[in-house]
Amino acid sequence: MSLNQTRRFKVLQLHPDYNIKTRDFADLGEQILKALPVERYQTVTAFLRGKPEPGQPESRAEQSIYFEFTDAQLKGMRLRAMWQLYRYCAKEKFDIVICNRFKPVNMMLTLNRWLKIPLCIGIAHGFGEYKRGYRRRQTARLVNRAWRFIGVSPAVRQYLLDCRCGFTEKNTITIANSIDVAQARSLQLTREDARQQLGLNQSARFIGAIGRLVPVKGHIYLIRAFAQIAHKHPHAQLAIIGEGREKEHLLGEIKQLNLTDRIHLLGFHENALRFVRAFDIWAMPSLSEGLSLAQMEGMSGCLPSIGTNIPAMLQLIEGSGGIAVPPKDTTALSQALDEYLKLSDAELAQKGEQAYNYLITHHDIESFRHQYLTLIESGLQQAGLNP
Repeated sequence: MSLNQTRRFKVLQLHPDYNIKTRDFADLGEQILKALPVERYQTVTAFLRGKPEPGQPESRAEQSIYFEFTDAQLKGMRLRAMWQLYRYCAKEKFDIVICNRFKPVNMMLTLNRWLKIPLCIGIAHGFGEYKRGYRRRQTARLVNRAWRFIGVSPAVRQYLLDCRCGFTEKNTITIANSIDVAQARSLQLTREDARQQLGLNQSARFIGAIGRLVPVKGHIYLIRAFAQIAHKHPHAQLAIIGEGREKEHLLGEIKQLNLTDRIHLLGFHENALRFVRAFDIWAMPSLSEGLSLAQMEGMSGCLPSIGTNIPAMLQLIEGSGGIAVPPKDTTALSQALDEYLKLSDAELAQKGEQAYNYLITHHDIESFRHQYLTLIESGLQQAGLNP
């Protein structure tokens, strides 16, 4: 059956939490919406939890819906939440639903038995969501021909396939995370201005990191690795932008290492991307990632990078000419820091250009948008609709 060409297809993009960015260079939900021509697609963005405070940004979708479910309502059977979501979708009669992360995917897998939305897309951003046996059994039972699945990196796609619970070579693809490099670069301060605003020494050589101060980001290992080579490079310093529950632990470690004058926890900064050019070397010591947008932000600032060799990151690190080390391995990480700190400014700049060129070649935002539009339009055609 074909739809009347005068009616636009109705698209629902479902997120677990409100998290719209002021700038959308790395807001991939918003980038998906940019891929959809407004003359053919009518868009709605919905959030299971949270809503913007006054002055905070809203989605570029034509309509935003905030269910404001509590954590308790989204646990267990989620009967109230499921009923409200079902009633809303049944009323709106969407043609396409795009689900970000496990909870929206899981809820729509169940609800679409009755809703019969022609095209459903589930996006997996990381690992471990299907490690529980009952989740795999439920998913295998509910996946049908309406569903397509996306891993944000080849490693995430392979994780889904290895779960053997309805994800197949045919219905599961990779669309790699990307950022709008031109927009990102337009927001970045110069090296001098960035250091001035952060209160950093203009003449030091800085290793930099941006991320939440939580154990999975591995900052403790970066601090310990820096301590191992600090005496060899007296002009080197380490700066980390971010806040989180690990802050006191990290501060205690820095104090114990007697490096309070050389390791700086700079706290939370809105639009932290502005400050990437304050650094000379980019470090991502994460223990787990899907495909890090923060890593791409560093590369957009032409910074040579050091990161962990976890599956989702290895291709990005090595492909861009960076150094990949095992997670938690402070000796390997200190050796990588030492290798970069020995380079001249010109050699570091050359490494940074290599990283930037890889980024714009392999993670171009226009290609990202095109892949989503192609997936949606081919899915509609397979469902018997004419995009």
